[in-house]
Amino acid sequence: MSPFVSPSSETKVFGIFGDPIHHSLSPQMHHAAFQALNLPHVYLPFHIRPNHLKEAVHAIRVLNIQGLNVTIPHKEKIMPYLDEIDSVAQKIGAVNTIKNEGGRLIGFNTDGLGFVASLLEAGIDPAKRAILLIGAGGAAKGVAMALLAAGSREIHIYARRQIAAEDLANRLRKCATQNTITARAYTPGAEISLQTEKPLLLVNTTPLGMKKEDILPFPISKINAEWVVADLIYRPYETPLLLAAKERGAITVPGLGMLLHQGTLAFEIWTGLKAPTKIMRQALLQAFSKDKPSA
Repeated sequence: MSPFVSPSSETKVFGIFGDPIHHSLSPQMHHAAFQALNLPHVYLPFHIRPNHLKEAVHAIRVLNIQGLNVTIPHKEKIMPYLDEIDSVAQKIGAVNTIKNEGGRLIGFNTDGLGFVASLLEAGIDPAKRAILLIGAGGAAKGVAMALLAAGSREIHIYARRQIAAEDLANRLRKCATQNTITARAYTPGAEISLQTEKPLLLVNTTPLGMKKEDILPFPISKINAEWVVADLIYRPYETPLLLAAKERGAITVPGLGMLLHQGTLAFEIWTGLKAPTKIMRQALLQAFSKDKPSA
């Protein structure tokens, strides 16, 4: 199946902004969806440096790009350049999806709902677990807010910068005043002392694990078989953190599920059509098969 269509006056352009962007599998996923529904659309990866973000957003209107995904490191910084922010994305404080409605750019966030869908698909109920969240960036915000909505009553945020961890914690506290929500400065890989009566769900929202030379974001010695360990990184399919956690007997949840489900939600926002989830999943799995043995 070719990922390309013959351009015409009816062709609509979609894409993704990020830095880096070479690892993204969103083009394969969305092209498969467009072809399955006979839509004359294309989806392109745009490598946008942080100092060019404002101009890139202006180009969305100029070039009439119909919709975009937004990834690291732009999810928070892109918000001031948009015309409207969906109430959920506003509460989260980050945007990962943009819809162009006649030149009016509206920001949404499908990250958190996509992540929770991946947990439920794996048979994991986040409401029954204490959450240990590594990182406090744009993706972490979406995930944390969705976990709160899914019934999580205990969330512990560990991030490099105390101010970022506190900012996210305060956002959550405003939505759930009776929940246990903590924030701590944390150096990835450092030892922690966390007391909780519930089994843990560890979620890595940082980029650590995308490169072979990266350190593990969390000390493996702390993980046991009662834990669930999830990683938002989807390439490689099983990150060093997930491989190590699996050896400790923990249940692991790769980032592929979140990538898929946040993508189907974005597709439906852009097109108003039901996303062909099975076909989008197949496209991702096919892309991963080309990555072996690393995925």
